[in-house]
Amino acid sequence: MATDAVLIVTSVGSADDADLIANAMVFERLAACVQIFPVTSVYRWGGKVERAGELMVHIKTTTARVPAVEKRLIALHGYDLPEFIVLPIIAGSAAYLDWLEEGTRPD
Repeated sequence: MATDAVLIVTSVGSADDADLIANAMVFERLAACVQIFPVTSVYRWGGKVERAGELMVHIKTTTARVPAVEKRLIALHGYDLPEFIVLPIIAGSAAYLDWLEEGTRPD
């Protein structure tokens, strides 16, 4: 089953930032669902290898909403260079994908 659904991945440094982004995305119908879970990130920044506890944020939305999600995420995000990765959802249950699409449909 082909789908128009995508999963947008970002990470944030605090629960407050994660909640702000999640609530805005769902309230503004940019996402049907946002999941938040803890991760440990190891990355290179400023010429040094860093290690930090972060929160991974998965934003479930549609392809049509990607530009608006990106714009809103950048406005809300606390990082200088926010992660913004879009992954296609290539299949899923019809009922769930219908729910996802309806949840992102503007009022």
